[in-house]
Amino acid sequence: MYDLVVVGAGPYGLSIASHAAAAGLRLRVLGRPMASWRDHMPRGMLLKSEPSASALSDPEGIHTLTAYCADRGIEVGHGRPLPLDTFAEYGTWFGRHAAPPAEEMTVTHLAPHPSGFRIRTEEGEQLTTRAVALAIGVLPFAYRPTVLRGLPAGLVTHSTHHRELTRFRGKDVTVVGAGQAALETAVLLAEAGAEPRVVARASRIKWNAPPRPLGGRLPELYDPHSALGTGWPTWVWSRRPDAVRRLPAPVRLHIARRALGPAGAWWLRERFEPTVPVLLKHTVTAADRTTGIRRVGAGPGERVRLWLKAADGTARTLETSHVVAATGFVPDLFRLGLLDSTLQETLRRVGNSGAPWVSQDFESSHPGLFFAGLLTAPTFGPAMRFVHGASFTAPRLVAGVCRHVGAHPGDQVSDTATRTPRVAVPRSAARGDVAEPQVAGRDVKATR
Repeated sequence: MYDLVVVGAGPYGLSIASHAAAAGLRLRVLGRPMASWRDHMPRGMLLKSEPSASALSDPEGIHTLTAYCADRGIEVGHGRPLPLDTFAEYGTWFGRHAAPPAEEMTVTHLAPHPSGFRIRTEEGEQLTTRAVALAIGVLPFAYRPTVLRGLPAGLVTHSTHHRELTRFRGKDVTVVGAGQAALETAVLLAEAGAEPRVVARASRIKWNAPPRPLGGRLPELYDPHSALGTGWPTWVWSRRPDAVRRLPAPVRLHIARRALGPAGAWWLRERFEPTVPVLLKHTVTAADRTTGIRRVGAGPGERVRLWLKAADGTARTLETSHVVAATGFVPDLFRLGLLDSTLQETLRRVGNSGAPWVSQDFESSHPGLFFAGLLTAPTFGPAMRFVHGASFTAPRLVAGVCRHVGAHPGDQVSDTATRTPRVAVPRSAARGDVAEPQVAGRDVKATR
């Protein structure tokens, strides 16, 4: 019997595991470290946020991205984008040095148990635990428009399905969306030898402004910096997720859906505009497979035909070799196939959404089941869509686990069985208290 099983080994899962180990909890961490970053984002991507603002959270606040880069002679700084691969390597390093070892297992079933929960893995292991922290990232919630769902993966994919884009060399590819994922994917496709275009409902492509120099009282007063960008609303989303939680559910849902909407990074613009054609104010209304000839001298092949409707009501069709849906993510418990049906059906939701209601310490309406990351954005706001939110989440969630475990004591297991390395536990953590994250206002910022 374990105190806690952390499902997921991305920024949230590793941060929670680091705090849980320091608190002396008996735990397991199940998942491939930094899987979505290492396996599901194209090579060549850069962090949209400031490198110094994308740290995972450990109780001492010392295993930061900035420290990792400094030790390796990697140049970082304000306004200097960092390669995504460097961030993925940092997260993997964090998992080795600041958290218990993650086991590359896939959880296939999570169900209530008299002692807490029963977990079953694809590898055939079954284990019981008093508490579970689901930090499963965004991949289960990848959204593909209904009109594209009937087409095979060889013709239509989500933007998270690609690590290598060289397979599209010489092909015309239509990217649907107007956010950073769509715009950067299109640029990387062009640089890989493809012929991309972007189709979007938006009336224009929005670009983030270059970051202004830090410091200065007057600019900070009227347009303050924060982890998620500049401006007072953004400052609140970044600094006060607990205040967001106190708002009425409809307001929180609106903020989670609308705040920090689609926009491209300032440093991408000069690579995008001369290279990628854009078809704005167009919505995809239907799609099917067709066979055509791409150009003179090219052989026939299966393609996608898109029916598009413009904002003025006019219609047109477009043929393309492949469609990449860079259409974001929708937090919905019914997309979590690992959840037992009793949990899916009985968990309390936020308003009319598919996201779970969670308490101030991220515990769901089923005692002992905790959520982290995107699923908590309708409760705590847009910070939970970014790595930045891990620093707020991890200590509070672990404090909630400690309270839950303390209220439900049970059998002990050996140190060997926990597979948790011995760590130096601060006195406060040994008592069940968890240190607050050591975060300075400008030192944490959102990562895509």
